[in-house]
Amino acid sequence: MPGWIRTFQARPAAATRLICFPHAGGSAAFYRPWALAATEVDVRIAEYPGRADRLFEPLVDDAVEVARAVTEALLPLLDRPVALFGHSMGATIAYETARLLAARGTPPAHLFVSASRAPGDRPVKPAGEVFHDKDDDVLVAELVRLGGTDAQALADPQLRELVLPYIRSDFRLLESYRHAPGPPLDVPITAFTADADPIVTPAQAERWAEVTTGAFALRIYPGDHFYLLPHRDALLAAIQEGLAGRVR
Repeated sequence: MPGWIRTFQARPAAATRLICFPHAGGSAAFYRPWALAATEVDVRIAEYPGRADRLFEPLVDDAVEVARAVTEALLPLLDRPVALFGHSMGATIAYETARLLAARGTPPAHLFVSASRAPGDRPVKPAGEVFHDKDDDVLVAELVRLGGTDAQALADPQLRELVLPYIRSDFRLLESYRHAPGPPLDVPITAFTADADPIVTPAQAERWAEVTTGAFALRIYPGDHFYLLPHRDALLAAIQEGLAGRVR
């Protein structure tokens, strides 16, 4: 049975591993170009159940439960410093994974979060404003609004039948997430965001500073919720820069 961590291009000589966490509706394949382009770090990617080669596995719509499974899968990879990068929903799971690693005494070298509000800055939405229980057309319209989604592909009824169950589960995960109180992290955090993201403002991204006693940096790029697609090389350079103090 496929596991939780994917490897597209191993870098055995790299000093640090970067674990990437996909967004809602995303899969490990989203980060394949990162794994091929990043020559200085060993990129591994979390693969959530219900998609790609895990298509027929039961869906998991609880961020902490996903983080527990990923943390367990990461244990054999802790032979060198591990950094975490999560985009959108992936930032929430990366953060919960960082908490679990820290509780074990093996905190990540760095936590990179992208296009996400801080864990304690998630207002509870009224029932009419959540998307996980909306009909397919409303859910697809929200995906298209956020960007990064091929609207023509989602018009295909057969494709919808395959992908909407796990997309809906991912939205449920995000919309049901509640930050549990606990000690702050003691790791550096870098928050990436875009100047025209429709759901996360730079001020909201800056609140990630509140969950760590370590160093914090905020980087703002031009673009929308999926700004990272055209800025991949710039993000990889920024990640390497953030890691430089650790790997020297």
